[in-house]
Amino acid sequence: MASTPITGAQGSNSGSGESQTFAFTALTALFFMWGFLTSLNDILIPHLKAVFDLSYTQASLIQFTFFSAYFIMSIPSGKIIEKIGYKSGIVVGLATAGLGALLFYPAAALPSYGVFLSALFILATGITILQVAANPYVTILGKPETASSRLNLSQAFNSLGTTLAPYFGGLLILSASAISVEKIASLTGAELQAYKAAEAASVQGPYLALGITLFVMALIFAFLKLPNVNESKEQGEKHSFADVLKISHLKFGVIGIFVYVGAEVSIGSYLVNFISLPEIAGLSESQATVFVSLYWGGAMIGRFLGSIAMSAIQESSKKLMYSLGIFAFAFGLGWFFTNDISRALIFVGFVLVNFGAFTFAKGMPGKTLGTLALGAATLAVITIFMSGMTAVWTIISVGLFNSIMFPTIFALGIKDLGKYTSKGSSLLIMAIVGGAIIPVAMGMMADTIGIQPAFFLPALCYLYIAFFGFKGSEVKSHL
Repeated sequence: MASTPITGAQGSNSGSGESQTFAFTALTALFFMWGFLTSLNDILIPHLKAVFDLSYTQASLIQFTFFSAYFIMSIPSGKIIEKIGYKSGIVVGLATAGLGALLFYPAAALPSYGVFLSALFILATGITILQVAANPYVTILGKPETASSRLNLSQAFNSLGTTLAPYFGGLLILSASAISVEKIASLTGAELQAYKAAEAASVQGPYLALGITLFVMALIFAFLKLPNVNESKEQGEKHSFADVLKISHLKFGVIGIFVYVGAEVSIGSYLVNFISLPEIAGLSESQATVFVSLYWGGAMIGRFLGSIAMSAIQESSKKLMYSLGIFAFAFGLGWFFTNDISRALIFVGFVLVNFGAFTFAKGMPGKTLGTLALGAATLAVITIFMSGMTAVWTIISVGLFNSIMFPTIFALGIKDLGKYTSKGSSLLIMAIVGGAIIPVAMGMMADTIGIQPAFFLPALCYLYIAFFGFKGSEVKSHL
């Protein structure tokens, strides 16, 4: 999922190298946790859609509520961090997210969709505070020249969380009380109400466990001795956010983050329902979740491939060796989730296509972004016109091409902003609200024209990102 890169100014830090390494190791657990919680929404959408007889538009309020927190709470979260510091901010964020997770228990007991959404907003608020606190902390916790490397490594753990969540969510939530569609249709009156109550209650155990885990993590961080860091202040406060948005490549970058997060989240949100369609794969919701895991796992694999392709490694033999290792990992991941060697090989085939796109772009950020965005748009369009497993593979393979988009758009958006980097970064963070808006728009399209043609919306988003990579990211103006 999207992580929040730091502003341009690097700060000083204190503490030994050993203490910084320990602190960084502890922080990676946070990246994993909020990736896990974010991706679990992809399981909540089909689950609560069935429990409350929701339309696609109504079900999309889950993502709307979650990602609205980024827009509404990012600035308040920043003010909280300014007052209490990074470490205390992490503790507050964990405790807030834990409270939101615990509130899923009464929401399921009622059951009430409105209470579910309220609990989700509180959980997302906690994650927003964590994002605002942990990302800067990781960046300034060590040498400035290795800041990008540390953040990319942390984001890899975020991707691991987004990969595992759908798998475990399918096991613990979707299959907890699932019965056949024919059996559900035969239920009437009290039997149907009892079934829906059982379905709603299936989220109680997993989210109760998550809530307890988050509170335990908050206690651990409260007592951890972490090194002090002091971020240097930037000058440039005289210009408003509206003024800074006049810088063309930043303005295009803000739109790029908006549509990227929106497209990525939209696809993940409706994958289970799409794959379950009789004309696509006809799988149960529980079975379909393994492909959601591959969608997010593809982003993790693509990130590893991208880090190699865009790294400073000059020796082609080393790059080839590392790449082969990633191909082997991709095969293992595909085999683990599908339990089918032929399907694992198909997944590796798409990884090879992704590798070809990275090779073609030759490590140039703008060209790499544009090339991968065109690839993602092409796969989304093909999905609209295909059926069966072909459509499944083309849409989940979009995840591979999503991999480096967020950090690359972000880096290109704040390029050469100098003293305006802080305001530019804040605007890019707020643009994550695209994950709230675009899934709702896609849900409305799905209710009107069907879920398969609705993939045209993410395809359009990727075409814009291609424009930004090839043209819109050029630095043309400053204040």
